[in-house]
Amino acid sequence: MILAVAVAAQAATSALVYGLPFVIPALRAEENLTLAEAGTLTVIPILGLLLALIAWGAAADRFGERIVMTIGMAGAGSATLAAAIVPGIVPLGALLVAAGAFSAAISAASGRAVLGWFDVRERGLAMGIRQTCQPIGVGIAALTLPPAAQAWGYRSALLIPAVFCLAMAVLVAVALLDPPRKPGAELRATRSPYRFARLWRVHLASALLVGPQFVAGTFALTYLVTEQGWHAVTAGAALAAVQVAGAAGRIGAGVWSDRVASRMRPMRTIAVAAALAMLVWAVGDAVAPWLAAVGLVAAMIISVTDNGLAFTATAELAGPAWAGRALGIQNTGQNGMALAVAPVFATVVTAIGWPWALAVAAALPAAAVLLTPVRGETLEPL
Repeated sequence: MILAVAVAAQAATSALVYGLPFVIPALRAEENLTLAEAGTLTVIPILGLLLALIAWGAAADRFGERIVMTIGMAGAGSATLAAAIVPGIVPLGALLVAAGAFSAAISAASGRAVLGWFDVRERGLAMGIRQTCQPIGVGIAALTLPPAAQAWGYRSALLIPAVFCLAMAVLVAVALLDPPRKPGAELRATRSPYRFARLWRVHLASALLVGPQFVAGTFALTYLVTEQGWHAVTAGAALAAVQVAGAAGRIGAGVWSDRVASRMRPMRTIAVAAALAMLVWAVGDAVAPWLAAVGLVAAMIISVTDNGLAFTATAELAGPAWAGRALGIQNTGQNGMALAVAPVFATVVTAIGWPWALAVAAALPAAAVLLTPVRGETLEPL
């Protein structure tokens, strides 16, 4: 039950924070924005997420997951509802930042709640299931936001994630239970896990792996519509189906890590595959549309499968007294990369074209291969 509630809550905020790029065509048409401007505006909730993640993680460590997640869901839904109503681009951006800041509560606390209820031998699977929340949320956005934006405008489309978040706030308040805490655990484990390099390397490698994930996730619809001639609704439906495969990949990666008693070896293999997928997309754009589509789909699926591994490793390395803060820092690094990807990649595409820009993006997972701390890994009880 706890796992199901956590997945549903995080899916709602994922539809808000990561699903807005699906309204880019409507946003550009209604507001006369460039690709870089529209891409930046649709990922601006991530800025709010970045500003609040560590604080929400510390709050979860201190006050528990249930109250933190309930406040976050209600705030995210209310801010998004206001963004759909209040006129003007600047107020829209400010309210989306506020929505992202409230949604950070779920990112920091839901993973802590899930990990607190599961044993080390099943934690990879549990966290893999929890991490399906992002593909599920993005899939819901891909199915609903393009037709809503096309029919009623992009602001009306914002009502969908707003209502989703408000409904999940009620579910969290009613059904979520905080995991049991051992008396005195916080006092016994006060030393910072950041005095060792391994946790820093996990954060950095997983942040680099966000690069291909957000290049594909942010620009897939735009690429298929403008470069390949697809209809926006058709492309949205196809990308929603891809999210299902991405969700299955996260579960499979979690099971894999439990079976081999390692989070980092599977993560390094995924980094290699993500770099190759981006190169296939780049070559395909230059030589054959079908190959570009294969590379895009492969990048969207492969690049999301490592997230659960990095989150699980972060909590295991941090321990119960630091798990909320460490997951907040983990999320901060990943979302910092996500926030930078949209404007930077859009600028690079404009300057040198899609094939070379995609080849440059492939360097990010290639660097993650070298940074992933495989040697000396042991799985410790949380």
